[in-house]
Amino acid sequence: MAKQSLMNEPAAPAGLFDWARRRLVSVWRDFAASPTGEGEESIEAQIRACLDGRGGEISARNRAARLARTYLGLDAAGQKSFLETLASFDSDPEAVASAYQAFQEAGDPASRAGATAALRRVLEPPRQKLLRQFTSIPNGVKFLVDLRAKLRETNGGSTLLAALESDLHGLLASWFDIGFLELRRIDWSSPASLLERLVGYEAVHSIRSWRDLKNRLDSDRRCYAFFHPRMPDEPLIFVEVALVQGFADSVQKLLDEKAPLLDPHTADTAIFYSISNCQRGLSGISFGNFLIKRVVEELTHEFRNLHTFATLSPVPGFRRWLAELLADEKEGLFSVEEAASLRTAAPADRPAAETGAAALLAILSRRGWWRDPSILPAAEPVLRRLCARYLLAESNGPRALDPVAHFHLANGARLERINMLADVSERGVKEGGTLMVNYLYDPDRIEEWHEDYVGGSKRNASTGVRKLLRGWS
Repeated sequence: MAKQSLMNEPAAPAGLFDWARRRLVSVWRDFAASPTGEGEESIEAQIRACLDGRGGEISARNRAARLARTYLGLDAAGQKSFLETLASFDSDPEAVASAYQAFQEAGDPASRAGATAALRRVLEPPRQKLLRQFTSIPNGVKFLVDLRAKLRETNGGSTLLAALESDLHGLLASWFDIGFLELRRIDWSSPASLLERLVGYEAVHSIRSWRDLKNRLDSDRRCYAFFHPRMPDEPLIFVEVALVQGFADSVQKLLDEKAPLLDPHTADTAIFYSISNCQRGLSGISFGNFLIKRVVEELTHEFRNLHTFATLSPVPGFRRWLAELLADEKEGLFSVEEAASLRTAAPADRPAAETGAAALLAILSRRGWWRDPSILPAAEPVLRRLCARYLLAESNGPRALDPVAHFHLANGARLERINMLADVSERGVKEGGTLMVNYLYDPDRIEEWHEDYVGGSKRNASTGVRKLLRGWS
């Protein structure tokens, strides 16, 4: 699976999962050794043995470790069959019906409270008890996180597997509440194993080398991550920050290893340029917004000179949306002057473009178009204006169509600037047309802007960005 940004599915480097699987199997080897000499048992029999709870706590932990090792030793088809068997351990329909009847017949508040509690108990499927048993073994929480990742990958529309995934989501959401998480800074002195994971989990701007990583962790840079006490060596989500002077408008300049080191005490701006989720099994359990706010607090405490907190964010859906828009060749999309300028700038080796939309499509399909100084004066104002429309006017229900815009606006940011030639990597050109966005986080207005967007669907933007929309029809 390709790496993706925070706003989509988290990255899932295969090498990291293989490493984690080997580590778990190694840790559980002694626990899972069968003291009874029972030989190979079916998966169903092993599950029943775990649920029966014979013996003491050590026996229960041994059985859970053995079952976990059985799962990790299976191929993809075997793991799916394992999950289907586990999901089949559902609530007893007769017990549920009986408890529900007692609830309906309860006549007074005290009886109703007791009947409600009894109904709640029988509604909980036995598989949830087993899921909680896994937490008693070393790295059991990590095992459950990866188990949910596998469920999301192999569900295939199965109602039974969806129910098991829902159970896991509920348990993980309670265990990974923000109050249980620890914010830690990652720097060059962090354990090598953690740095290796950082390289593997980076989902926005790939880390190309150890030198690149060292540059991102230098004195004018910061990297923070959330950790869970039951997964102390595994980052859940991390953010990379550059301490600079003024807004950053190019990620290539920001990550330039040859750029001079800046004294962080002379910086006035903190730029959040990469946020990556690390655990696919925690998708839908949001703590990215808390991460940004906590890091703002940390940086404000460390550097009194910092006054501006902003992002340099990709626009991952812009080119796809733009291609669909241009294909429709809608009336009024360009002014007469813009259309003429685009037709003049269109590649000479292509058929003459009759419309502004066709001309812009021809320009964007030309390899390295953004390097041509004769094209940029015509393309840049149009692309910036259409990007403003995409971010501020296009919707997916009540939310912004662009997932990154939705993430930051929902977290209480304001769309501050749209930057051309901000990401000229192959991915940046293909997905965002070289455009990147600065979202501003004002500590004094985060809650206000959050309520504007979440409560009233208002997308706050600077005057400069708003001006880009004027005259659009």
